Amino acid sequence: MTSVPMIPESYSHVLAELECLDPLLSALRLDSSRLKCTCIAVSRKWLALGSSGGGLNLIQKEGWKQRLFLTHKEGAISRVACCLHDEDYVAVATSQGLVVVWELNQERRGKPERIYVSTEHKGKKVTALCWDTATLRVFVGDHVGKVSAIKINTSKQGKAAAAFVMFPVQIITTVDSRVVQLDYLDGRLLISSLTRSYLCDTEREKFWKIGNKERDGEYGACFFPVGKNCGSQQPLIYCARPGSRMWEVNFEGEVLSTHQFKQLLSSPPLPVISLRLDPQYNVSACSFQSVSFPKLLYLTEHCVMTWTERGIYVFIPQNVQVLLWSEVKDIQDIAVYKNELFCLHTNGKVSHFSLLLVERCVERLLRRGFWSLAARVCCLFQNSIISCRARKNLPLDKLEHLKSQLDLSTQSDVISQLEELISKLELVDSACSSRRSSISSHESFSVLDSGIYRVISRRGSQSDEDSCSLNSQTLSEDERLKEFSAHQEEEQVELDNLSHASVVVETDRNETFLPFSIPLSFRSPSPLVSLQAVKESVSSFVRKTTEKIGTLHMTHDVRMRQEMKDDEESHEVTASTAAYSQEEDENEIELQSQPQEEDRLNDLKVATTEAISKLQDSLVLLEPQYLRGILQEWFLYLEEAFGFKEPSFSDDCLSIKKDKSELAEEQSEFLEENIEPDQHSEDHIGKGQRDALQENTGQDQTSEAYFGKEVCEKDANSKGTSDHVFQVYPPCLIAQDIQKDLVELTTLCFELNVFACKNGNAEESAEQDLQLTVPWILACRFIQDYFFLLDLKRLKRCITIHYTSSPSVWETYIEGLKELTRASPVTLAMENGDMLKILKLLNDLGPWDSPLLLAHAQRLYEKFGETSVRPLIKFYPSILPSDIMQLCRHHPAHFLAYLDSLVKSKPEDERSSLLRSLLQPEALRLDWLCLAVSHDAPQRTNTVDSEGNPRPRSHLFTWGYSQLILLLIKLPADFVTKEKMADICKSYGFWPGYLSLCLELDRRIEAFTNIVNLDDMNLLDGEHGSIPETVEEWKFLLHLAQSRSSDFHYHGTQNGNAISNGSTNWSNCITIENVALLLAKVIGPDRALPLLEECGLTAELSERFTRICEILRIAEKRQRALIQSMLERSDRFLWSQQA
Repeated sequence: MTSVPMIPESYSHVLAELECLDPLLSALRLDSSRLKCTCIAVSRKWLALGSSGGGLNLIQKEGWKQRLFLTHKEGAISRVACCLHDEDYVAVATSQGLVVVWELNQERRGKPERIYVSTEHKGKKVTALCWDTATLRVFVGDHVGKVSAIKINTSKQGKAAAAFVMFPVQIITTVDSRVVQLDYLDGRLLISSLTRSYLCDTEREKFWKIGNKERDGEYGACFFPVGKNCGSQQPLIYCARPGSRMWEVNFEGEVLSTHQFKQLLSSPPLPVISLRLDPQYNVSACSFQSVSFPKLLYLTEHCVMTWTERGIYVFIPQNVQVLLWSEVKDIQDIAVYKNELFCLHTNGKVSHFSLLLVERCVERLLRRGFWSLAARVCCLFQNSIISCRARKNLPLDKLEHLKSQLDLSTQSDVISQLEELISKLELVDSACSSRRSSISSHESFSVLDSGIYRVISRRGSQSDEDSCSLNSQTLSEDERLKEFSAHQEEEQVELDNLSHASVVVETDRNETFLPFSIPLSFRSPSPLVSLQAVKESVSSFVRKTTEKIGTLHMTHDVRMRQEMKDDEESHEVTASTAAYSQEEDENEIELQSQPQEEDRLNDLKVATTEAISKLQDSLVLLEPQYLRGILQEWFLYLEEAFGFKEPSFSDDCLSIKKDKSELAEEQSEFLEENIEPDQHSEDHIGKGQRDALQENTGQDQTSEAYFGKEVCEKDANSKGTSDHVFQVYPPCLIAQDIQKDLVELTTLCFELNVFACKNGNAEESAEQDLQLTVPWILACRFIQDYFFLLDLKRLKRCITIHYTSSPSVWETYIEGLKELTRASPVTLAMENGDMLKILKLLNDLGPWDSPLLLAHAQRLYEKFGETSVRPLIKFYPSILPSDIMQLCRHHPAHFLAYLDSLVKSKPEDERSSLLRSLLQPEALRLDWLCLAVSHDAPQRTNTVDSEGNPRPRSHLFTWGYSQLILLLIKLPADFVTKEKMADICKSYGFWPGYLSLCLELDRRIEAFTNIVNLDDMNLLDGEHGSIPETVEEWKFLLHLAQSRSSDFHYHGTQNGNAISNGSTNWSNCITIENVALLLAKVIGPDRALPLLEECGLTAELSERFTRICEILRIAEKRQRALIQSMLERSDRFLWSQQA
């Protein structure tokens, strides 16, 4: 068992990445090779992202819903800054050195407008932007050291204020090197350059150099505002120095002290709490870090943060402490607001971190249902969680609930450490409770964060004795209760349903919330007893209701085995199940004996071991008949062990023989046996079960009226979805060593269609012959009964290959996946969340290598329709096009949109290889081609005439999926497939593809015929090989042009009853003269004239043709003379070299 190392108690904070912004960047198109995020800024409301294309994206942080897009033609965005005291203003610097100030007009709901453009730094690189903290003024620094201020005049100030702003741009100073960082506070501007830091009083226009020693490199500086409780103390300044040092400077620019962090940074880095990777902590110490801090940023009330190429560092400079440092690679810039950090990486990606207390981080993970990660954090930070402060947020019952959510088979090491942590907390709480009990009931007290009890004596007061209400005795404790029950979050997080029960006690003050997780030992006896009674009553009700819901989702046999397992092996199952089994011991019927169940599993284990050993024989593997026989023998033991008998065909299709009234009575009796006479449970559960019973009865009555294949399928399908329970979880505990073999054999049974065993009965054999006509029924039942023993990946692959014509099998598979993910955080967020938020949550839970993602994709599609299909390309190859094709089988256009987006998301040189890899089997090529030419395409009457020939210029129509069609056509394929593709293109009128396929199939005469019908000379070019190559082809083309009526060209290019498309330019039409000119250009005028005379076409040529031929002769002579001259010069040069 691997032990998770514990982090020292001195570390109380972590960096947590609880959400991924990759879907946001994808939606903004900032994840491509063409567009990248270049700069970042953040405020209370906005997240600003500048791009290399000159666009500025403003995203509202609350829900990531609203988005403003500001365009700039002055180049890429190099810097951006948000005004913190008035978030209606944003300053932007471009790559050309221009600074643009925007007024967003959000209050007036108007359009954003540019209110000023500064050219003071044009031609220079702006390296720093900073807003004044009180007025609308922007400070700008560039790479040559110039610092300027832009005074903003806005429409909010009115015309009177505009008269005083005569010079909006003011040069502050010019320092000796590039400006690294600017910061502003209370009338002072802090400038940090490559050599030193400067302090400027902008009101009195005074300047100070900070310190005497210079430096060489990028070193930041920032103001450090004092807290509200520090009275008249002035703010401080911190300046970075070489060798992991900082200067502490007063507000007058005097250096007070130098802080050294080199030795403190030798501690190992703290892990970043991320949903992508499990946190790992290396206890081995690092070497001393002598690093330079490129920028210093003020974070929360006591911290300063910075970063290097190695990671992020957070300091408490006043105490010379390192709060934490964590490894985060490739950071280009960081923007902070309170405890939020937005990191821009060198590859254009953006990460969102939060600086949180350990217990707050665990609490957020519990809210979102990330049990495994929360347990891992608890084990790493045991020392911090044991502290009194942490136990306010993480009481014992939350940790117990967390432990119950973990998988005993795969997370035993984490569970053991969590139990160790809980035992330590129990010891501490017992010691605290003994101290609390020693305090007199006539004295009140409050618990401080340090764990000290502050006692207030109230002896002699009659208020305690006279007051009997709960309200009078809890007034002084409401604030303390609120600390336990609710914490105001800085960010809005989704609220998941926790299983911690809580009630509201209705007293005179309705705001008093009393979670059951709070120890109430400090209250007086009377309210404590009443609250305890309420707690036990509600807890018992919730437990019984949950128990009955679980019971109704199991068959009678499975339920009995589950209860029997709980009696004997309660230490091997979850804590919640053990608690339920104790309640059931008094109320439920007697169960079968445990040895019988063990004998069944033992028989299955022996049969499984024997079957696996037989399958190792190569002779068996090469003979499918022997292989099926071995699996059929083993399948008998599987049915006997788990009690899921495969229904015969007579049960499904010949249900007329069964008395429906008896079935209804049996089911009603089953309900009466398994439901307690509890009014609440009956209200919640009985109605749904009665509805299901009535639905089954109605369906059975309908099946009596008809008989045939259609009726059989409908009846079997309705049974499978209504009264047949999905077994998504094992009915009993299965040992890990045998479960792998069970999964292998069960999946192999499905792949080889071993669904039922032959018993030799003549009547049953006749029924089995009938079953062969509907194999999908048996497949659906098999999936439902043994879903917990099937390899989901192999199951999906088998369904995709063998059951393409049976959608019911795929629907059954998806239904099982939905059952598995019913309690997932994504499913809970799906009810009220928007699509972008759900996609971001799915991305946070990645990377996905499980078919469970299909269940979430199905729910997304059912809720949002076509708009949810295109974003699913981000999850390729976890979700394949074949999966989306099944998802959208009723709406093929939706699948086509997904396929087109997936192909276009790849670079052009990779699209063909991607598409070829997706065409498995090859028959999909024709199906996808038919889809592409039939959707978002012009009407067939506009492209094809009544005789099936192309209409003139109809190849110029726009096809929505033309790129996808051409990619499908150009992929290698056999001759027959190419001919079928050509027929499809011709029938729908996609003439560019049809001409390409004709030339590829060597049907050149047919291609030239269609080119003449399309009446476009541009189609006769050498680039695509459509120019005639032989004399016979030229003669054929000339005769085709002659056969066309010249009246067509004089009366325009009207497409009959169809619309007119393309240009009516005479020079582009296919006429005898235009074809003859092309002939003269290709083979020369001297060779073209005899060929035209032979065809008898010289009389139809105009003087224009004669003049052009003369020009061609002159050009040809000059070209020959030039070539001759160049050859002679080359010859003379070569002879001169030999001499």
